[in-house]
Amino acid sequence: MHEHQNFEKYKKKGELDPEKLLETIFKYVGEIADERDLDKLLMLMADMGRELIISDRCTLWLYDSERETLWTKVAHGLERVEIPVDSGLAGYAVTNNEVVLIEDAYKDHRFNPEVDRQTGYRTKAVLVIPIKNQEGDVIGCYQAINKMTEAAVFSETDVKHLKLASTYTAKSLESAMLMAEIEETQREIIFRMGEIGESRSRETGNHVKRVAEYSYILARGIGLNEEEAELIKLASPMHDIGKVAIPDSILKKPGRLTDEEFDEMKNHTIIGYNLLKKSNRRILKTAAIIAEQHHEKWDGSGYPNGLKGEEIHIYGRITAVADVFDALASDRYYKKAWELDRILNLFKEETGRHFDPTIVAVFFESLDQILTIKENYKDI
Repeated sequence: MHEHQNFEKYKKKGELDPEKLLETIFKYVGEIADERDLDKLLMLMADMGRELIISDRCTLWLYDSERETLWTKVAHGLERVEIPVDSGLAGYAVTNNEVVLIEDAYKDHRFNPEVDRQTGYRTKAVLVIPIKNQEGDVIGCYQAINKMTEAAVFSETDVKHLKLASTYTAKSLESAMLMAEIEETQREIIFRMGEIGESRSRETGNHVKRVAEYSYILARGIGLNEEEAELIKLASPMHDIGKVAIPDSILKKPGRLTDEEFDEMKNHTIIGYNLLKKSNRRILKTAAIIAEQHHEKWDGSGYPNGLKGEEIHIYGRITAVADVFDALASDRYYKKAWELDRILNLFKEETGRHFDPTIVAVFFESLDQILTIKENYKDI
C-alpha cells in the first residue's frame, strides 16, 4: 500500500494500527537512544509524538525550575522558545501534573491565543501529556495540536499512545538534560579560567565573551560547520590563560616593555599550551592550539614558533582576528579604544601580513554582527 493510501486509511480510522504503531516506535527508538544533544533530542521526540497520534504539530517542552519557564527548540539554528511556566495549556499540564485533552482550544479559558494571532495558525484540538523523571517529578510535557483526521479531535487512544512516548523518552531526556548541565558547567569553568588570565593583566571578563562571539561568527563565515564553530567559541576564552604565570611587573607595567620583558611576555603562549595540551577533552585540546597560536602571523613574523600561512591552525588564525579587534576597540589601562575607521584601516593594511586574508574578508562582511556583539557585551 502506498504512503498516501496509508495516510488516508489512518485519517479515516483516527489512529495507527498496532503494526504501524510499532513501526513508528522502532523507527525512532535507535535514534533517540543514541542522541546526546538535547536540542536534537527534543526535535526527534516531537517528530515521534506527532507521527504516533497523527497530529499536525507536536512540541516537547522542558521545565526550567530555576527560571520558572517552559522552553523548547523548534528548529536547528534558532534560539530556544521560552514561556512562563504558568502560561497556556502546556503550563497548566506541567504545574498541575494533569493530562489536558480538549476539542477546541478557543472554548477553554486556559488557552493563550497570542501565538495564533501572531502566526495566523488556528489551534483547535489540543493534547498535552506531562513527562516525569524516575522520581516522579514533572520535567516537561508533550503538546500535540490539531488531529489530522476526519474527526479532528484527539481520543483516549491518543492519550495512551502519547503517554507511552513520554514514558519511553523520559529516561533519554533526563540523561540528555544531565549531559547538557555538565556541558554548561564546563563552559562556565572555561570562561572563568579565561577571565583569570585576563584579570591578571587588568582586562575585563567581557573581553573573553566578545572574543568568543567574534570567533564563532568568523568560523561560520569561512564555512566551518556549527559544531566546529561552537567548539572554537567555547575554547577561545582561554587564549591568554598562560598569563597566570607572567609576573605582575611585566603584565601591569604602564609603559613600553623592554625587549627582555617582551620575550618573557611572549612565553604566555607556550605556558598556556602546556597547561592545556595533556587534556583528552576536545574543548581543552582546541584551547591549547588557540593559546599557542593566536599570536602567530600570516607572514611568519609572529610568535612563539614563527608559523606562516596555513601552517597556523585555523583556530589560531580566527582567534587572532577576534582578539586583535577587541584589543584595539576596547579601553585598556595603557590606552584608549581606537576609533572604528582606524581599526578597519589597520586590518586592511595587515591583510596578508598579520592576518589570513580570507578571515579578514569575512570580518568585513560580518562587521554589523560584530559591532552588535561589541555593544551587547560592552565594558561597564
